Amino acid sequence: MTGAVWRASRAAVKRRRIQTIVIGLVVFCSTTTILLALAVMSAARAPFDAAFDAQRGAQVVATFDAVKAPAERLAETAHRPGVEAAAGPFAQVVLDIPTNWLGHPPSPLTVVGRADPAGPVDRPELAAGRWAAKPGEIVLQSGGHPDGLLGRRITFGEGTTLTVVGFADSMSKSAGGWVTPEQMAALHPTGEQMLYRFAGSSTDQQLRAGLAGATEGLPEDALTSTQSYLVLKQAFSVSADSYLPFMSVFGGLGLVVAVLIVGNVVSGAVVSGYRHIGVLKAIGFTPRQVVTVYLTMVSVPATVGSVLGTVAGWALAQPLIDVAFSGVDVGTATLDPPAWLPVLCLVAVPVLVALAAFVPASRAHRISAAEAITAGSAPRTGRGLRVQRWLSGTRLPRSVSLGLGHPFARPARTALTMSSIVLGVVTVTFATGLSSTLVASAEAPADSGRTHVNVQLGKPGGLQRVPKLTTAKIDALLRSTPGAEQVTSRSLVRVGLVGYTQPVFGDFYGGDDVSRPLRVIKGRMATGPGEVSAGPAFLAQHGLGLGDRLTLDLDGRRTSVTIVGEPVEANAQAVQSNAATLAELTSKPYVVEYDVRLAQGADAGAYTKAISDADPGLYPSVVTHDAGGPVASVITFSTIFTVLLCVVASLGVFNTVLLTVRERRRDLGMLKSIGMTPRQAVAMTVTSVAWLGVVSGMIGIPLGMVAHRLIVEHVPIMVFSDRMIHVFHAPQLALLGLAGVFIAVLGALVPSRTAARLPIAEVLRNE
Repeated sequence: MTGAVWRASRAAVKRRRIQTIVIGLVVFCSTTTILLALAVMSAARAPFDAAFDAQRGAQVVATFDAVKAPAERLAETAHRPGVEAAAGPFAQVVLDIPTNWLGHPPSPLTVVGRADPAGPVDRPELAAGRWAAKPGEIVLQSGGHPDGLLGRRITFGEGTTLTVVGFADSMSKSAGGWVTPEQMAALHPTGEQMLYRFAGSSTDQQLRAGLAGATEGLPEDALTSTQSYLVLKQAFSVSADSYLPFMSVFGGLGLVVAVLIVGNVVSGAVVSGYRHIGVLKAIGFTPRQVVTVYLTMVSVPATVGSVLGTVAGWALAQPLIDVAFSGVDVGTATLDPPAWLPVLCLVAVPVLVALAAFVPASRAHRISAAEAITAGSAPRTGRGLRVQRWLSGTRLPRSVSLGLGHPFARPARTALTMSSIVLGVVTVTFATGLSSTLVASAEAPADSGRTHVNVQLGKPGGLQRVPKLTTAKIDALLRSTPGAEQVTSRSLVRVGLVGYTQPVFGDFYGGDDVSRPLRVIKGRMATGPGEVSAGPAFLAQHGLGLGDRLTLDLDGRRTSVTIVGEPVEANAQAVQSNAATLAELTSKPYVVEYDVRLAQGADAGAYTKAISDADPGLYPSVVTHDAGGPVASVITFSTIFTVLLCVVASLGVFNTVLLTVRERRRDLGMLKSIGMTPRQAVAMTVTSVAWLGVVSGMIGIPLGMVAHRLIVEHVPIMVFSDRMIHVFHAPQLALLGLAGVFIAVLGALVPSRTAARLPIAEVLRNE
């Protein structure tokens, strides 16, 4: 009978072509969504762990005062209880790079003396060139530098000149550069570095306890800074983590909608196919074989849909991951989606579909052959009749009252259909709110419609900025050129954080109006000396909050600053402040660009031409305000997922209405025989689901608003103001209320036209 079961299943697939297509499309859309969500989730975790373990990364990078903790005593810490492995001590010094170098702004550079990259802990991997073999050579932390930069010479503030002979990637970020121990001795190191791996390392508390045990007996102030690999791991995935909340929402919604629609399709197929079930049992099919026929009928299109969805999701996964990790130094980590993901989707999705179909298909197992044959395809007598009678007494047009009563004849099917519409409305509401929030966060502050001109000092993206004028003369030129009203400068420099291994970027703004670049959501703007603002990602990675203090280090000077504000979004490795704070660190301007606000009615083209003519090393451009890359990508992907899920929900409605039309062929034939026009047939069919769309909108909109609120309040790299969160207003809610109706009507249009074209004579003769 195996061959007979397969032939019956194949015949069912061909006979129910529309349901087959619906299942295939639903599974295709859901598989694509799920695979993309899983790809981002896996990329945010597995690549860092794999690359870190391959290098035997340092779970703690500890720096000690070379005077208070001699190298001999530090070497003993490697054998303390709880220390799994250790490397060092390595002599360390912080050098100042006073000029732009290799495309970077001036900055302090942590340099370590290390003979080779091998060892029990932290094995940097050469990305280009070779390891430093003699004095006068340096290997730099890679950061994606090409081979063409090898051989460059860097002169440090201390007067030492070193040649770049290699670039290496350390997942531990233990240093910015490495030299030979002999060269380090000539640099007069001030610190000693130890690299540790501990037996317990999964939490910050375990790492602190392990380090405390290793350093027991050393002077209390001997330890000057520490860096945990957990912070590096968070920094690695912080951008991708921002995509996970909304990706999880869309993936979960897609999965639930697919289960509901598949269950609805199979349930309808069983109910409308009672006679088919009876015939199968009458010719010798066992109950299990009948169930197998229906499960196979679903599994064939589900398998095809999952294969096509996996291919589409796999093609989109890498571009999405590239966007999610843009601007992140991934080191040696490979961001390719794991190969097991498509295999998982190919296996799990069809199995899940089969499980969703099993419950309604089991009805075919219980019904007897005689009952199935005599039951026919029409609904049981009396079901929904009370509602129909009540509606017939109203003043509604008869086609409308009949349509309103149809869903009550199949309450279970109606509930499944309505659930899919509700989820579609939730998706539209959530995506609309998310897009509105992100657009609001990217909006420029109100500026009375004034035009702004950005002036770069040097070719954007170039290694050297070489305007012929000095900074003071450039400032005077920008102010004196006709059309200028306000001039704001931006100085960019990498500053050291006392107590942390890696430096950070410092954006220092000065001039007429620093409120635009220093705009904050929480706290206040960092307009006073000794004040900085920092984004949520920076605060999370460094375990800081508003009111906490940091010590900045630049050009041999140190100053203590207070975190007073938090912008909506900022670089995870940057702080923002003002010219007064920069003056406490250095007397050099370090200006890289200017923002010029033009007077009302000023000619922007004439202004930019005048600046370019005055100094070819200046590159002015008119500022245009649009959504940033991450914001635009999130909106794009959310729009794509919303369209996919709305199509899926509409397909669910399409299947329901089609089954209803087939079940009521006789009723429709009789109604048309007594005068119902095709337009009235369409109105009746559309009305039967349109009111479901209205009710679904009333349920789905509040759920979508709750989902939006939960997600936007937990985005790791962004913080939103109340204005950006409360984006739903009466006109917008009114339009969203039509989303459910649109989904329902979209799915009902084609089946309603089928109902309108039913030939009366053929229907009544067959019945």
